[in-house]
Amino acid sequence: MATSSTTALHSQFRPPLRAPRHLRPLPHSYSSSSRTRGCAPVRASAASASAPAQREIAAGVPWGCEIESLESAASLERWLIDSGLPEQRLAIQRVDIGERGLVALKNIRKGENLLFVPPSLVITADSEWGRPEVGDVMKRNSVPDWPLIATYLISEASLEGSSRWISYIAALPRQPYSLLYWTRAELDAYLVASPIRKRAIQRITDVIGTYNDLRDRIFSRHPDLFPEEVYNIETFLWSFGILFSRLVRLPSMDGRVVLVPWADMLNHSPEVETFLDFDKSSRGIVFTTDRSYQPGEQVFISYGKKSSGELLLSYGFVPKEGTNPNDSVELLVSLDKSDNCYKEKLQALKRNGLSESESFPLRVTGWPVELMAYAFLVVSPPDMSQCFEEMAAAASNKTSSKPGLNYPDLEEQALQFILDCCESNIEKYTKYLEGGAGSPEVPMNAKQANRTLLLKQLARDLCISERRILYRTQYILRRRLRDMRGGELRALSLFNGLRKLFK
Repeated sequence: MATSSTTALHSQFRPPLRAPRHLRPLPHSYSSSSRTRGCAPVRASAASASAPAQREIAAGVPWGCEIESLESAASLERWLIDSGLPEQRLAIQRVDIGERGLVALKNIRKGENLLFVPPSLVITADSEWGRPEVGDVMKRNSVPDWPLIATYLISEASLEGSSRWISYIAALPRQPYSLLYWTRAELDAYLVASPIRKRAIQRITDVIGTYNDLRDRIFSRHPDLFPEEVYNIETFLWSFGILFSRLVRLPSMDGRVVLVPWADMLNHSPEVETFLDFDKSSRGIVFTTDRSYQPGEQVFISYGKKSSGELLLSYGFVPKEGTNPNDSVELLVSLDKSDNCYKEKLQALKRNGLSESESFPLRVTGWPVELMAYAFLVVSPPDMSQCFEEMAAAASNKTSSKPGLNYPDLEEQALQFILDCCESNIEKYTKYLEGGAGSPEVPMNAKQANRTLLLKQLARDLCISERRILYRTQYILRRRLRDMRGGELRALSLFNGLRKLFK
């Protein structure tokens, strides 16, 4: 799963910087019932993020299952036990949060270790390939872990019954419900107000670019090993959807990224902080509960301190409004091109790795000092040009210590600038939420109509959560400005009174 901003996957097969640390299966999902591919693979360029919009909605791949399937999950459990998984205190059941989840079979105390999945039942970049010749080609080309594991999944899935992982692959969702599976038209229509739209488009572009690099450098040179009907953009969107939602980084194994069958049936809760790791004493992958569970209760894990937008981006769900303590929304701020000092300020920003437009996270609890530094720079007059570099450095967070940023003469203007940006964003959210979003004009059957309703609701839930943070920021800023201006008025009134006294 991913934890920071996405970097271009396709450049030298680099994985994204948002390295996964916690995992979750996919709740709140639309289920595709067809087990056959619904359209021909798309040939997309790395520069185009709109290519997925040309796909038939929910085309899917011929592998995996419906998200709520308990039969495939039960088959997975039987295979894991036969392959060495210890007896579990958890069982897969249908749950209210997440379609499928792991529930307690017995009383579980706080501080207990659960799972104990042995490394032999974990997929890593070193896993043995069902077709060794395919793996040899990939490794000879030094493909990094993310695209290597994505290709491994496709290779093993195509082997079907002859792959040792067939029970695991059969239990994976046929359509991972991250934003990778939203078309460009859907992103534009439903997430027009949210900054997560831009990140979703970038992620799709990155995955397409990664596929194109693999195709051009490797697949096209070995068509007998990498037939196009198996290794195409559809199957790569599926495999990367699985990785973004289920890949885990294990701190005790030097940060190795892995897929952990059975463990990835755990759902996310913002109320827990426990995560998976390798336990050297038991030689298994475990997590330690940070609360107790009664029999029949769903057991949760954390996927990290992610905003609602990040959860929708990778996992396809949005927490209920007000329940995510880690929620945030990105606020875009920009230099004023009509500013007489525009060029000098821009140069200061560029020297510190920033641009004329930057995004900073707002939380219910406040905003970062970097945003305030950027605002100081935006509103500073020409006679403060000697401070531009200091402000830009503070905005970039490149200074070794947090500066005092003591510019009392600029504070009111800076706060007003941030308030104006907030209110401009609130208007966009309100226009979307009150105006409603139309659906992309494509023929719809009942399944596609249900999917559209789901996507609209997810987008609405996200926009309500993000606007809530903006409203809270607006309230705080207005109060601070009112208090500042009230104090100035009182001081001015006192000064005028003294002048009259001494006349």
